[in-house]
This record gives sequence, C-alpha cells and structure tokens, in this order.
Amino acid sequence: MTVLIAGGGIGGLTLALSLHQIGVPAKIFESVAKLKPLGVGINVLPHAVRELIELGLLDRLDAAGVRTSELAYFSKHGKPIWCEPRGIEAGYKWPQFSIHRGTLQQILLDAVTERLGRENILTSHHLNDWTETSDGIRADFIDRATGQSVGHHDGALLIAADGIHSAIREKLYPQEGPPLWNGRILWRGITASDAFLSGRTMIMAGHEILKFVCYPISKQADANGKFLINWVAERHMPPTYQWRREDYNRAANLEEFLPWFRDWRFDWLDVPGLIRNCPHAYEYPLVDRDPIAQWTFGRTTLMGDAAHPMYPIGSNGASQAILDARVLTREILAHGPTSAALLAYEAERRPATSDLVMLNRRNGPEQVMQMVEERAPDGYKVVTDVLSVKELHDIAANYKRVAGFQVEGLNARPPIVAMPAPGQRTSTG
Repeated sequence: MTVLIAGGGIGGLTLALSLHQIGVPAKIFESVAKLKPLGVGINVLPHAVRELIELGLLDRLDAAGVRTSELAYFSKHGKPIWCEPRGIEAGYKWPQFSIHRGTLQQILLDAVTERLGRENILTSHHLNDWTETSDGIRADFIDRATGQSVGHHDGALLIAADGIHSAIREKLYPQEGPPLWNGRILWRGITASDAFLSGRTMIMAGHEILKFVCYPISKQADANGKFLINWVAERHMPPTYQWRREDYNRAANLEEFLPWFRDWRFDWLDVPGLIRNCPHAYEYPLVDRDPIAQWTFGRTTLMGDAAHPMYPIGSNGASQAILDARVLTREILAHGPTSAALLAYEAERRPATSDLVMLNRRNGPEQVMQMVEERAPDGYKVVTDVLSVKELHDIAANYKRVAGFQVEGLNARPPIVAMPAPGQRTSTG
C-alpha cells in the first residue's frame, strides 16, 4: 500500500504528511544528497494554510512566519491603486502567512521525519524509470551524482512531486522540451530593514515591464530594530537577452538591475535602499509550462510544479501544490491507493490549475498596475480618475474565484480531507 513520492519539496512533503494522517504509508525519494532550505520568501494563502493547520502545523507556522494583514498595489510613482485585507483581517477563518520558502520546507520536513521516520526519506535517489506490476508499481532509482543504480522500490502508486524539471513528466512527454520563458527576469533577496505601512503588508508596485514586490517575513525586530523584508524585482527583458536555466541559488549582480529602480524612493518605502543593502540576491527567469491534457497514466500521476508550473503571480505556486496533496489524499481515502483515486484527483485539480496557469500569464490580479500605467503613465491624483471602483473589485474577485479562495466559499466549504470517526473502516483498510 506504500505510496512512492518523487520529490521532497513543499508538495511532496505535504502529501506524505497527509497520507500518514489517513494511515497510508509513504516514502519520499529526493534526487539531492541532502535536503536544504532553498529560495527566499513566499506567501501561503488561507485555503492552503487551512490544510497545513489541519495537519497540526499552526504553532510552527506562527513561530516562523508573519500573518499577512493586507495586500496593496501601487504605481511606479508609489501612488496607491488598490488595497485589500488578507487572511483573518479579510474575514477568513485562517490566516495568510508570509514566510521563507526554506523555513516552510523545513517545518514540513521536520514533521515528516517525526511522524513517518527518517528512514522514509531517501536522498540521492533520482527516479530513473518505473514499471507497473500486477498489483502495483516498481520504481528504479540512481544516484544522479555518480549515475550508479541505488536499487528499486515497490509501491501501490507513484506520485511525481519533482518540480518543473520533473523526470516523470519528461518521460511521459518526451517532446515537451524545456520550460517556457516569457521574457521576464526576477531578482530576489532578503534585506534587514525598517517596517513599512502596517508592518504586515505585502506590496506590489510598478507595471508589467518593471515591478517590485516586498513583504516582511520576520515579526521580531533584530537588535537594530530591523525586520527581514523579502523583495522581488522584475523586468521584462528585450528579446535579445540571453537567459539562463532557472536555479534558485544563482547569485545576482545588483548593479545589473538596481539602476532601473534608482528613483523608486517613496514616502513609505526606499526601494533602491532595500536592493543595495541586500547581502545575497538571486536571479531567476520567469518560466512556466503549457497545461497538458493528462496527468494520470495508470498508477502514476503528477502534482505541484510537475503538473502545473505557473508564474509566481497571486502567491499561488506553493498553495496549489498543498491543495493538490490534500485532494489526492482525499481520493486515496475514498478509493484506496488505486488508479481510480488518481483519476478522481486529476478530474478536480487539472481543470482548476490549468485555468490558473493561463490567468497568471495575463498577470492575474496584478493587471490593475498595467492598466494604470497604460492610462496614466505620468501619474494621477486618485486612482479612480484612472480606474473605476467596479474594475478594481471585479479583477480582485475574479482571481479569488479562479484560485479557489473566495472568503465565503472557503469558510463554508467542508474540510478537503474529512477524517473518519475512530474505529470507522475505510477503503484503505
């Protein structure tokens, strides 16, 4: 009955915890020799935070992250466009968290180690191939550093949680090729700096060609009264720009992009100061993949970035991987670890995430910034001189609908994984 999970990122770890919650054994296989916290800050939205809370992780999230209170959009001149409450302040029953991606991954990894045991997390195990057997699946692994076989493992199902460069997806779709670059480059960093606005605000400023995002990921000031501020600078590059394969750890040269933001000093935020004072910044191309028509092949399926890599717009990448894990767990609880469970999971998640991939390509809720830039490039007194209140509300509401985190709907929805009463027998045994 063991479920084999290729990939020890946020999605794979959440799936392992969820399967353990319903009594289904799981093993995680990770290509790298040692799981290390990667990346910079992310936001986890209330619909995904709800699932992590139902896994018993609220105290750890609260200790490590910031409860985001509002999201605010600004023009390139620092003028307000739109602001809305987030998390508890917006009426959700669950908070939104701003947190270091690596910290979230470590929280999940620690929980998996405690609950499933370290022996069920196998590193230096890169999936090489798999075959279906009469009653399950056999996966073969290699040590990617040496190319040598490290054996095979048998299980009931194989889940691809191995990211945008998924080895499983590549074998299922050998003609697909590399991820698609849309011409934009992200530079990411974390800087110790002063609090701004509410102290728990996530901001986005600029427009489609040049954008800046930042939010705090620490709630306690250091000895100098500074907080850790996560930031992302983004620019749409000319077609001749030679972009490099995405890598969370590629160091960035600040002088390559700082000049574009040199004048972005607002009354409430010093953008060039944040960039200049960052000790380590990273460069990352904005990439995704086209939605595909099928995730599930027999006893194998895709999830997270292996299934639906999307632009990091609207704070939905990690959140959607968490939702994948929970829906997949619900279907395994209902159907057992079978191909029927995988098909039921795909039937719900593939259409929803395909729509979100395409909406993020159109800038999701951030399109308000581009509309302002096009209509008033030289600035404005109040945003309603440029955009109607209805336009602002409709864009925000539509994104919540597609992404699945409308306040009333989420608050009223029953849990994704409804645990059976003690002693109640399920199809998983």
